[in-house]
Amino acid sequence: MKQAKRPFEFVAASYLIRIRPERAWTLTELAQHLQAVSEASIFYHTFQSLESHHYTTFSNDFAQWSLAACNETILAEELSAIDLRDIATVEELRSALTGTVENYLRKTPQSGDRPAFEPFYFCEAVETVVPLASRAFTLKELAEGIRQMSLHTLHHHFINARLRPKLGVSDFSNWTEDSLGLPELAKRLDRIDFYTNTLEGVRKEILQVLDSWIH
Repeated sequence: MKQAKRPFEFVAASYLIRIRPERAWTLTELAQHLQAVSEASIFYHTFQSLESHHYTTFSNDFAQWSLAACNETILAEELSAIDLRDIATVEELRSALTGTVENYLRKTPQSGDRPAFEPFYFCEAVETVVPLASRAFTLKELAEGIRQMSLHTLHHHFINARLRPKLGVSDFSNWTEDSLGLPELAKRLDRIDFYTNTLEGVRKEILQVLDSWIH
């Protein structure tokens, strides 16, 4: 079995959720805070909250709040339509979110200062990453590591990694292309849909793709 030029370094990842001082009672306040809140908060309410929205109507916290607390169904749909798979930086994501809310307020100015049923509390996740002794030099070893890792660690390697260099790809794809010289496998891994799937579903699909290359 093909050996990698450098091993895949497994880590253990965990997250501590911190509530920030910013909160929004209206859509106008939401738009204002979106422009200035930390990148970590923007990331938390979109990429890091994906798992909690697999069983709700919309795919990010801003969309869900617009529906549940503001009763603004159209805005919720527009915010949810922002496809995170096409986003390369947090600032690009911030711009998309802010532009969506501001465009909606221009069309429906009466909705801007209408109080929500409950405020939007901005939060952010503090990530702790601890390197593990285990490494992978082959696809089989990578698959075994993915099979055993926690969902937080899977999120770190497969979703959070897309906003680190190399932008737009997971740690698994980056390693299979750069260290194993398997660009087609890297593309197949990155086509796995994390947007409408659970993390356990993502893990299952990753392992299915890897198994098809191992055997």
